[in-house]
Amino acid sequence: MNPRRSQRSKRLGRRGKRLALVAAGIIASTAVTAVPGNAAGKAPADDPTPVPAPAQSPAPAPAETPAPSGSSPAPADPQLPAIGAYLDYGPLGVDRMTELSKWLDGTELRVGHTYLPGDRWSNIEGAPRFLESWAAWRKAKDDRMFVLNVPMLERNEDRVGDWQVRAMLRQGASGLFDEHFRVLAKRLVDLGVPDTVIVLGWEMNGTTYTHRCGPDPESWKTYWKRIVTTMRSVPGQKFKFDFTPNRGRDAIPWTDCYPGDDSVDIIGLDSYDQPSGVTFDQQVTEEYGLQHHVDFAKAHKKPISYPEWGLFRNGDNDEYMRRMLKWMAEHKPLYNTVTDYCPHGVWQCKDNPKSTKVYREALSGLPVNPTPKPTEPTTPVRPPLCSPLDLGDWVEYWLGGKLCLRFDWWERKERPRA
Repeated sequence: MNPRRSQRSKRLGRRGKRLALVAAGIIASTAVTAVPGNAAGKAPADDPTPVPAPAQSPAPAPAETPAPSGSSPAPADPQLPAIGAYLDYGPLGVDRMTELSKWLDGTELRVGHTYLPGDRWSNIEGAPRFLESWAAWRKAKDDRMFVLNVPMLERNEDRVGDWQVRAMLRQGASGLFDEHFRVLAKRLVDLGVPDTVIVLGWEMNGTTYTHRCGPDPESWKTYWKRIVTTMRSVPGQKFKFDFTPNRGRDAIPWTDCYPGDDSVDIIGLDSYDQPSGVTFDQQVTEEYGLQHHVDFAKAHKKPISYPEWGLFRNGDNDEYMRRMLKWMAEHKPLYNTVTDYCPHGVWQCKDNPKSTKVYREALSGLPVNPTPKPTEPTTPVRPPLCSPLDLGDWVEYWLGGKLCLRFDWWERKERPRA
């Protein structure tokens, strides 16, 4: 059901050779600073799921004093929603959570959500420094929740053919890839986030990802169980595994991919406002839709979640926003994280003013002590004293982040922050 990704790998290949030379010239002639992440923190507008690029730049120091890494999460008030938003895959996403909270009059974002890149195994293992800022944010307060989307196979967005997917799933089911997930689990435990929610192999009922279920559902389910067993074998872990398909049937009924209650802790759903012309009531009642999801989770005695949701094919649809918020208030998911970039979002996207108003009015000021309400959405945090350069994904991949042109290098007096 979800919109498909743009041809990212082709774009990288075309732009890479050209931009590498440009970047080299800039580095040689200009004072620059490496900045992790991208300037806007957005994935392509035709694709709801963020495309996290490998990030190896140093993470910023946490603004708050972390709780002891061995502490257990304190029980949260069940009346308060565990909400969050996807704002950027790297440290910038952590920074923007503070800004979004201010925009919501002090409502605390208890859920931090990011994605591991699925281009190669070293990144699926949680490459060093990628997760540090998220771990620091999680440990700063006991009632916070860290949600991490984890690909099941490398080359995850390379449009790998069904016969190759089938072969890779069977290799995974036989245990060939176990060590990669053992490394990831140990890394998360060592970072002090052993209770991470793992959204493993998300949207498996579609056609976008190499880790899709359709080419071989039985091998997919066996592979899922192996990954869960492997990660649970690491001492100190307290992971929760979230099985999250697309809403609707898509390429295969998502129930055909369900691996079993013993290896699933949460049953999630990615649910965007699409296809065009489909009402919210139809999203509820369609085959494998919102109601089926709730009923299926109840039958299996599992909590529900909405790791991805937001606007899409029907534009600035305030009715969808109002109904989706009401749906979640009624069915009380363990957590929800709106996808906040255009065309899906409400804070970083100015294309949806009616829906933004609904979202902000519904969630502002929770629970108490709201901060002064700004007249306009706060501009997302930018690196101080510099202007990010758009050199393209390929160049930024090899540089480990964006290049940032210092605009104060020639001045004696520091200029105010942008």
